[in-house]
Amino acid sequence: MKYLKKYMAAALALLMILTMQAPVFADAVEGDVILCFGQDLTPEQRDALMKRFNGSDEDQIIEVTNQEEHKYLGDFVPESKIGRKAISSAKVEYTAEGSGIQVETSKRIRYITHDMYRQALETAGIKDAKITVDAPMNVSGTAALTGIMKAYETSTGKKISDKVKKAANEEMVVTSDLAQDVGADKATGLVKDIKEKIATEAPKTREEVQNIVINISNQYNLNLTAEQTDKLTNFFDRLRKTEIDWNGLADKAKGAADQAKEYINSEEGQSLIQKIKAFFADLFNSIFNK
Repeated sequence: MKYLKKYMAAALALLMILTMQAPVFADAVEGDVILCFGQDLTPEQRDALMKRFNGSDEDQIIEVTNQEEHKYLGDFVPESKIGRKAISSAKVEYTAEGSGIQVETSKRIRYITHDMYRQALETAGIKDAKITVDAPMNVSGTAALTGIMKAYETSTGKKISDKVKKAANEEMVVTSDLAQDVGADKATGLVKDIKEKIATEAPKTREEVQNIVINISNQYNLNLTAEQTDKLTNFFDRLRKTEIDWNGLADKAKGAADQAKEYINSEEGQSLIQKIKAFFADLFNSIFNK
């Protein structure tokens, strides 16, 4: 048994290393920079964040108010969680078309993870940006999401509807709440996969949405409570009726699948598969020859 544990640990380590060898598709940062500051920062706090963001007076600057936070989050988040001040801030750098959304959060952002921001922003229709979120102290990070969407509207002249903004904020909250029980990685992965499944299958009823939620949670080996399942089902049933870019999300899901298939069929991908096969062959020979 101890040999089996030893080899399985080695197998997992190798698989993690090999997975990291998959190609990364990224483009160089280009275009405009917008800085979004919480309105309630002190001048000293704002100057410190400006330095952390490597900002300059040439960058476009906007502010987010606590009233705006409450407008888009008040239906889903207790007032104590939102607070009475807009503090968290963000730097938005627009990147090349097709580069996607990259989010980096500091350790002072305690409620929202970088993946939660990214998923919510994709729901809101924002594409191709590198985003940094920070604050002068430990905060939830709710002001930053509102600020990023506001920055997108300011720079593009495109209005994000209030329904879509609220949906993006609710998604962030639903994911964060679920993460308290199942962990951030599983929560963001689950929400992402459910959303993409809805985009590709276009369910027509709440029952169909619930089946998707249950099936994908089973794939993650999550034993969700009835309350958690209902909460996710209710959210996604509302989301499917919202005018977000479902075609874009479906294309994104298909693109990811095509990219994976292309890599597997490539010379590098086939080489990886052969390495894995050889590794496990050696593994089982070692186990059964003991």
